[in-house]
Amino acid sequence: QVQVVESGGGLVQAGGSLRLSCTGSGLTVDDYAMGWFRQAPGKEREGVSFIKWRGGSTYYSDSVKGRFTISRDSAKNTVYLQMNSLKPEDTAMYYCAAGAAWSRVCSPSNYNYWGQGTQVTVSS
Repeated sequence: QVQVVESGGGLVQAGGSLRLSCTGSGLTVDDYAMGWFRQAPGKEREGVSFIKWRGGSTYYSDSVKGRFTISRDSAKNTVYLQMNSLKPEDTAMYYCAAGAAWSRVCSPSNYNYWGQGTQVTVSS
């Protein structure tokens, strides 16, 4: 069964940090464009950060640029999202996704496999 599994969410105060992990099962994260999306209640799913297969090009939304860092550990078949200087508006369910294309990297339709999500809550 092909899947990606997220972990690392939690409750943190504003200004704090969290690191999310996304581990592939039945797929090799090096072979896919890997993305992190988030969705807050009543809002659309928003693309946050993305990393291309092997070559490693990255992309960040304006709302997280300079605060979040996406990275990959091939040996662990895992992609990370390091989140620093967290703000209350970062509160959302965070989803990891794997896709075969890079042309529409920010679009959820670009991704074939999705995790169940991990909740991030930032208190003020």
